[in-house]
Amino acid sequence: MKRLPVLILSAVVLFSCSSKEKHEESSDWKELDAFHKIMAKAYHPLKDSGNLDPTKQLINQLADEAEKWSNAALPDNMNTPEVKARLQKLKTDSRALANEVHEGASDDQIKDQMIKLHDQFHEIIKAWIHNDDEEGEDEHEHQ
Repeated sequence: MKRLPVLILSAVVLFSCSSKEKHEESSDWKELDAFHKIMAKAYHPLKDSGNLDPTKQLINQLADEAEKWSNAALPDNMNTPEVKARLQKLKTDSRALANEVHEGASDDQIKDQMIKLHDQFHEIIKAWIHNDDEEGEDEHEHQ
């Protein structure tokens, strides 16, 4: 049943930042959940209506959460060089955007960088779902 992981991934990608109740699968990865909570508040007003104010207001907090996440112990199935590199990049890029915002970056620059951060976040989510699915494939097939 190769379609199930694709369907699960599609659903998560479509709805992942729409409410704080999403990413239930990540509930045992508290740093992911903390980062997601801030990302949703910072990103969705931009995505939904072009409002950058929440991004500008929350970017330091987002960068702090990315740093905490990159420094935290990883779940066994995510403790790989690739995931560590993705988290490091998320941390570095989040802090760079925070610095750019404080230095007066244009709205277009902020928007472009925030979209890239959101995409990086989703790459980590994809890896999480994929690895979680491989570990419990039979369990997922029966849900």
